[in-house]
Amino acid sequence: MNRQSNKRTHPSAAFRKTVRRDDGKCPVYRRCGGCQIQNMSYGRQLEFKQNAVEKLLGRFGHVQPIIGMEHPYHYRNKVQAAFSIDRNNRIISGVYQSSTHRIVPIDSCLIEDEKADEIIVSIRKMMRSFKMTAYDERNERGFLRHVLVKRGFATNQIMVVLVATSPIFAAKKHFVKALLEKYPEITTIVLNINQKHTSMVLGDREMVLYGPGYIEDVLCGCIFRISAKSFYQINPVQTKILYETAVSYAQLTGTETVIDAYCGIGTIGMVASKAAGQVIGVEVNRDAVRDAIANAKRNEIKNIYFHNADAGEFMVQMAHEGAHADVVLMDPPRAGSDEAFLSSVVTLAPRRVVYISCNPQTLARDLEFLVKHGYKVRRMQPVDMFPHTSHTECVVEIEKESV
Repeated sequence: MNRQSNKRTHPSAAFRKTVRRDDGKCPVYRRCGGCQIQNMSYGRQLEFKQNAVEKLLGRFGHVQPIIGMEHPYHYRNKVQAAFSIDRNNRIISGVYQSSTHRIVPIDSCLIEDEKADEIIVSIRKMMRSFKMTAYDERNERGFLRHVLVKRGFATNQIMVVLVATSPIFAAKKHFVKALLEKYPEITTIVLNINQKHTSMVLGDREMVLYGPGYIEDVLCGCIFRISAKSFYQINPVQTKILYETAVSYAQLTGTETVIDAYCGIGTIGMVASKAAGQVIGVEVNRDAVRDAIANAKRNEIKNIYFHNADAGEFMVQMAHEGAHADVVLMDPPRAGSDEAFLSSVVTLAPRRVVYISCNPQTLARDLEFLVKHGYKVRRMQPVDMFPHTSHTECVVEIEKESV
């Protein structure tokens, strides 16, 4: 696939735009800290990210022009808000200020789904009518800690997750009825219980108050089930580009065995399964594996298999048993991979590795390890998954050098 022909915004077009400051667009962006580079025009943002990626990864080869968005606003399909009370005992909702636990009150955000923002504000306004208290972190009292909203951009299905300190919610039937009357497009409502003093949003227990307890979305021709705890890329427009690029870099012909490491709910592996002989997804999160199996059944995909295991240990075991893989797809968290996992890749010795990274800094570190152990970087494609933030996603094709 020739990514250069993509019609979406990339630096060559964006650089021609006037570079200007957009300080007035969001009144709280400096306090919030979520959109670190919103003061730049979008064209300047792409230039900034391109330069940053080239500085980190340029020593490995040519970095393709970053693929930006045609409409870089309201792209987040997952929105969460923290709830608390202010000094005047008023209920507030918003986001934690960067590196703090101080809540910046926000009703709408330029990068979040507008309907999700609207639902969160409505819940805040409804709370007193249903005797729902907001959580006060200082004295660890109160009922509602967070509200999480996920929306399927292709299906328009909406999940609302109420994160509370107790499963006892006397007004739940009346609250659910009132919320659905206001937003009939909501397809499921979940009560998640988090009683721990922690920065983690979701707790271990949950109760379904309405609907099936999950939503579905369509991406790259596959239907995915998304639960409250499922990881699902937050920008579906750019995710399609990201995954199509990754599959094209894998150079599949229909016969290969592919390992989808860190497979989550099976998204990239299921997309790759259309062009592979078989795909083996490995994921340490049991809930994600359950969703991945359900997703494969939902799409009637017969050549993908999922294992609840550590991906590195799984691949070492494969190598010891004499099994092989032609391609490893890896999409680790921001911390990147670790030496144990990368060593397992070297041990298994696939012909090709496709690395999807959300952190060019840890990507550079991991590429250096693979290059030292017999691999060569062939192609690198940055994708702007998170406009107005400093984060950049990259897809890298890495090939085992001939001996």
